[in-house]
Amino acid sequence: MKVKEQLLSLQAYDPGKSIDNVKKELGLTEIVNLASNENPFGCSEQISEALRSISHFAHYPDSRAEDLREKLAKQLNIEEQQLLFSSGLDEMIQIISRSLLTPESNVVMASFTFPQFRHHAVIEKSEIRAVPLKDGRHDLLSMQNEVDEKTSIVWICNPNNPTGTYVTETEIRGLLESVPDETLVVLDEAYFEYVTAEDYPDAMKLVNEYNNLLVLRTFSKGYGLAGFRIGYAIGDTTLISQFNISRLPFNTSQFAQVAARAALDDQAFIEESKNRNQEGLKQFYTFCNAYQIPYYPSQGNFIYIEPEQDLDEVFQYLIQRGYIVRPIKDGIRITVGKYEENEQVIALLKEILVDHRTIKLSS
Repeated sequence: MKVKEQLLSLQAYDPGKSIDNVKKELGLTEIVNLASNENPFGCSEQISEALRSISHFAHYPDSRAEDLREKLAKQLNIEEQQLLFSSGLDEMIQIISRSLLTPESNVVMASFTFPQFRHHAVIEKSEIRAVPLKDGRHDLLSMQNEVDEKTSIVWICNPNNPTGTYVTETEIRGLLESVPDETLVVLDEAYFEYVTAEDYPDAMKLVNEYNNLLVLRTFSKGYGLAGFRIGYAIGDTTLISQFNISRLPFNTSQFAQVAARAALDDQAFIEESKNRNQEGLKQFYTFCNAYQIPYYPSQGNFIYIEPEQDLDEVFQYLIQRGYIVRPIKDGIRITVGKYEENEQVIALLKEILVDHRTIKLSS
C-alpha cells in the first residue's frame, strides 16, 4: 500500500506514558501525571449534573452546536457566525491546514513550538519557514521578514507551548499591520484562561479589526475537559464559513457540547484554577531561583526548565518515583500540579539536580 511520501518522514503523535502503563511497568500504585498540562483540579462540579440531562444516545449531536454557540458568543461578545467548533484544537489545526495549504504555499512559525503546526504543513507538502525563539519568545520581527506572497499561515502559540512565554498586543499588532491581507495569522490561545500578564493581547478586539486573524481556544486546559475533546476558533464570518466546509460533520459529541456549556457557567472554577496555578508557579520559581536552574516565567499551567543534567536521566529518576514529566528538546516541561504534588516533585528535582550535582563535584 502506497501512502503519501511525506508521511514517511513523520511519526504519529506520542502522548507519552499513560498512568496505567507506568503503574504496570514500574509496579507503582500511585502516579502523578505532570506531562500533559491537564488541569490538576479536574473540572467544575456542575458538569456531572449537566451530563445527567442527556438521555438520547442513538441520535447524532447538533452538528452546529447551536446552544453552545449562542452561550459562548454572548460571553465573548461576538457574533455566533464567528465561531467554529472542533474536536480539540488538534482537529482545528488540521482543518485550517487542509483548507489553506498547498505544495506552492509556505507557513511561518517558531522553530520551538506546538509540533502539530509543522506536522500538518508536512502532510500538505507546504514549505516550512521556522524561526528560532529569542529568549524563549516568538521573534515576530524575524518571522515577519520570512513572510511573502506565498505565505498562507503564520502560526503563533501564545502562550507558547512548551516555554510558556508570550507576545504582547503591541507586537501582535505590528505583525498584523505588516503581513499581506491574504496571509492568515493564527493565535493559538490554548492556555488563555491561565494568563495574568497585563499586556497580553485582547484577541476579541483584534479579531474584529483584522479579517486575517484567527484565534484558537479550548475547553481542554483551564476548563478541565480534555477528555471531552472540544475546542473552537474565532474569526471573520466569511473565513469561518469556508473552514466549516473542511470540518467533519458531527465532529463534537453531545457530551462535549453539554459539558462545555456547563463549564462556561462556572467562571469561579476558572478563577480558582488560575489563582492556584499562580501559587504553583511561584513554588517552582522559588526552587529554580534558589539553585540557579534556568527556566522561563510562564503564562501557562506548566513550566519549562533547562537543567544541565542528562534529560533522560532526570525523566527516569522522576518516573521511577511516580512522577511523569515531559522531556522536550533541551529541557523538561512540568505541568503545575496541586500544592503537595509540586512540593514532592520539587523535592525530587532537588535530589537529582542539586544534591547529585553536589556529590559529583565533591567526589
